[in-house]
Amino acid sequence: MEKVWKFIKAQPVLVIAFILAVATMFIVPPDREYTGYCNRTVLIELFALMAAVAGLRSIGIFDAATRLILQKTGTVRRLGAVMILICFFSAMLVTNDVALITFVPLTLLIYRNINDEKSLILTIVLESAAANLGSMMTPVGNPQNLFLYDKYGLTAMTFLKTMLPVGVLGLAAVLGITFFLPKSSCKAPGRREEKIPVIKATVYIGLFLLCIAAVFRIVPDWVCLIAAVLAMAVCDVKLLLKVDYILLGTFVCFFVFVGNIARIGAVSEFFSHILSGKELIIAALLSQFISNVPAAVMLAEFTDNGTALLLGVDIGGFGTIIASMASLIAFQIYRVSEGAKTGRYMTVFTIVNVALFLLLIIFQLIIMKA
Repeated sequence: MEKVWKFIKAQPVLVIAFILAVATMFIVPPDREYTGYCNRTVLIELFALMAAVAGLRSIGIFDAATRLILQKTGTVRRLGAVMILICFFSAMLVTNDVALITFVPLTLLIYRNINDEKSLILTIVLESAAANLGSMMTPVGNPQNLFLYDKYGLTAMTFLKTMLPVGVLGLAAVLGITFFLPKSSCKAPGRREEKIPVIKATVYIGLFLLCIAAVFRIVPDWVCLIAAVLAMAVCDVKLLLKVDYILLGTFVCFFVFVGNIARIGAVSEFFSHILSGKELIIAALLSQFISNVPAAVMLAEFTDNGTALLLGVDIGGFGTIIASMASLIAFQIYRVSEGAKTGRYMTVFTIVNVALFLLLIIFQLIIMKA
């Protein structure tokens, strides 16, 4: 029972999604229509993308690139700015979750030699915000973007034009906050450089590029799936264990829940009515309570306004700690670190994220009315 409770606390979104899916199965019993619920393309692309990123992480490419960049920093303030930019741009390609899983531990390692807990907390909070902002900018930046991009058949240009204004404004705001960091000196931790295996790097980079091609509909999704399985089988079969099956399972559960809800006439009509013209606000607010990934999957079934929904769930990633799973991941990494001050972290996180949420939502509403 204790293990079950630990799992529930560790994966609340999956558990809630599973309960909702099972509950709606009593209302809409399983039948042939269930086979059309799951978006196969999104699940395959997520699986292949996570495999490629896990491979690149395993051979140390991210560590080597970051260490090279950090050689140019000399103060805590510049360190903060560099780490923010690294998280922002890397999240565009490897997702916000992976960016934070990679760079928050490195930040903790660097700050061991600085002994400045206030600056550490602010840096990690800003890294979380930067990763969420960067992931807004591309279809592969986060799971909800990938889902909505495929669901609504968006083009790359439409996507970029939709997300660029809020992304640039958010990054400018986050970089402005770095001026609260001190100018005290710092340096990257020393570490023996390890040679990156060329063949594996070539395979993983090739797989990653193939994933991008699949997202932009240049190659079919099944090619991506076969390539991912072959890459892991040949290079490192252990990577199969590093794929986030929890995220994939959460998507499947929400696909079932939303598919069933859409078949309940009264419920479907209610959601379609309240969403009409209010996609941005409702998506952003709902994300505060159930996270932006499930909010995107749930609401997409009831509106044709994909760009407004996209903006709503991405802006909705700011605000509460559960609004974005990436933010929650960064907090969990910090929470288990030595001398962690979780109360102070939550205070700083809330102030920064609520301010960003209000700034971006007001800015976007002004644009939409202009």
